[in-house]
Amino acid sequence: MYKTTRKFVSKTTRKFVSKTTKRFVTRRTTRRFLPRRTKHRILKGIIYVRASFRNTIVTVTDIRGQAVSWSSAGACGFKGTKRRSPFAAQTAAENVIHTLMDQGLLKQAEVMISGPGPGRDTAVRAIAKSGVLLSYIRDVTPMPHNGCRPPKKRRV
Repeated sequence: MYKTTRKFVSKTTRKFVSKTTKRFVTRRTTRRFLPRRTKHRILKGIIYVRASFRNTIVTVTDIRGQAVSWSSAGACGFKGTKRRSPFAAQTAAENVIHTLMDQGLLKQAEVMISGPGPGRDTAVRAIAKSGVLLSYIRDVTPMPHNGCRPPKKRRV
């Protein structure tokens, strides 16, 4: 579509409509919701917590590995160095769990933690307090067996 054919429709939904085809084009919103096709109940899911040094990403999948919902510290509104804080990781974990619990989709889960970030323990505590029955918590951080050379030390 051409830029000149787009027209702003409404501020709340952030949608544009094309004059020629009358088709809606939506922009990405800041918060992630469940897709509409997920109508079945997820009795058991897998919660992946990826805690890097700069951000924490929490993803919930079903047993087959298909993503149901996700959230991150950046998607929750934290910008810059505040994304790496443990509070941002806790907020991201609570956001994704409450989205599923409000719809009654998640009852039991397994937790896979990956990465060395500062928010990994806080995210797991937030998941444990949410009321989801956890079968196990596993650390799947990739560790090299003398693989690639690490980056050099920072000199500030």
